[in-house]
Amino acid sequence: MASRDTTPLGYRRIVILLVSLVVVPSSLLLTSGVVLIFLGEARLNLLMGILVMALSGAAVTGVVLVWVFVRREANLSLLQSDFVSKVSHELRTPLTSIRLFTETLELRRGDAVAEQKCIDGLARESTRLQELIDRLLDWGRMESGRREFTFRETDLKSVISTALEAFETSRQRRSIELNVELPPESLLVVADRGAVSDALFNLLTNADKYGGDPVKIDVFVTFDDREAKLTVRDNGAGIPVAEHKRIFQKFYRLDDRLSRQREGSGLGLAIVKHVMKAHRGRVELVSHPGKGSEFSLVLRVVKR
Repeated sequence: MASRDTTPLGYRRIVILLVSLVVVPSSLLLTSGVVLIFLGEARLNLLMGILVMALSGAAVTGVVLVWVFVRREANLSLLQSDFVSKVSHELRTPLTSIRLFTETLELRRGDAVAEQKCIDGLARESTRLQELIDRLLDWGRMESGRREFTFRETDLKSVISTALEAFETSRQRRSIELNVELPPESLLVVADRGAVSDALFNLLTNADKYGGDPVKIDVFVTFDDREAKLTVRDNGAGIPVAEHKRIFQKFYRLDDRLSRQREGSGLGLAIVKHVMKAHRGRVELVSHPGKGSEFSLVLRVVKR
């Protein structure tokens, strides 16, 4: 039998207690103050009425602030619980694979073919585990404001090449059809090369996860005198318009039941949005159900 989460119930009781002990008496005081002001004839009644109304207003304001903070703590508590659950699941998967490969390697010692398969599997899963940990650490630095960006004039072609190089292992493993149109080397943007390459890599990984069968990904650049738009297009199921803003929230995944079958922590698009905000750029999304998705990174172009 699953245990019941009693955290929301506890916060609800706090709110009910605040309403009972403060809001109701404050409402009575406010009513008394109005009666004293409008029905009283002496200055004393007027003064007492004003004081009662001020006290009531202060009490109600305090209750509203406490309620806001309690609601915020409740949301943070639920978010942290969800984060721990998802991250634990994502960490458990590669660790389980590593343990199984290790046991197989021990049992099949002397079998060259089995040993090589286990070694390849260990390398793959350890890399996957390292990428997940790096992503979590990177997000932690962004959230705490300790993530530093170094902005320089850099050619967009080299940024794309770096991301494609990191994505090559995934492409070969799943035989992804990848079509790339590189921009000219003369196209320069003001950016942190590593951060933008990581953002593009996140988009490529996202297209790999949610693309069609077989996966087909197109990468291309359009630009003018002011902006360059780096687009990653996939042939997946698409995203409903109502979800376009929510998918950039941290830890949010479009379909939790489906996402359990796919690796990921729900931080990729949140990191992309954070990186583009730091660059004073933006992320654009064009997607409709059944028509795939286009994610675009928009950056400032260096004018010559």
